[in-house]
Amino acid sequence: MSASMHARTEQEHGTMQSYVVGFILSLIFTLLPYYLVVHHAVSGSALLVAILGFAVIQMLIQITFFLHLGRGPKPKWNLFFFVSTVGIILVVVGGSIIIINNLHYNMQPSDQITKLVNDEAIYQIGGKKTGACYGQHANHQVIIKNDKATPSNTVAAQCDTLTFIDEDNVVREIAFGEHTHHETYAGVTELLFHKGQSQTVTLSQSGTYKFHDHLHEETAGTFTVKP
Repeated sequence: MSASMHARTEQEHGTMQSYVVGFILSLIFTLLPYYLVVHHAVSGSALLVAILGFAVIQMLIQITFFLHLGRGPKPKWNLFFFVSTVGIILVVVGGSIIIINNLHYNMQPSDQITKLVNDEAIYQIGGKKTGACYGQHANHQVIIKNDKATPSNTVAAQCDTLTFIDEDNVVREIAFGEHTHHETYAGVTELLFHKGQSQTVTLSQSGTYKFHDHLHEETAGTFTVKP
């Protein structure tokens, strides 16, 4: 084998140094999304976007350092077709997610209708009571500090309001029911807020209910609504 052919073959298949660099980069961009998920650095849509971004970077690392699509014969065409295919897949998947989300929020399922009725205090529709609360009632507060909810149990009357206040420098995602089995209360599935912010729910359903922070399991409590 001539020197020129050997050099071209080595260029197409990569060197030990390129494999090591590719491995290290792959490891870094695998651990970064793992850290974001485990330590709750971001959540919701931001977390999804971050994971997708790291996935694209990981893909570029794989095709550059291991698949060598940009080094063989006609490298630009091979790389162009591969990236185009991946781009089409991302567009189809991303578009599907957007459409599904729009359908979810625009179709107005029963839980969302209940929440809308409570938020707008729509007491009657066509002379029929909706079950929504009417008039001003007492407000109760749950202060979340050092991952502890105070008071741990709140007793209130039906149609009172319950306000969750976050005094920690973390994102809160208050959900109802057990940690692994979320429930819907008064049309509300979760309350998302940051430090110094608060979220309020109208206590229109009587009974005893549990709440917890989905991102921090140790933050939990109960509230009892008396008719």
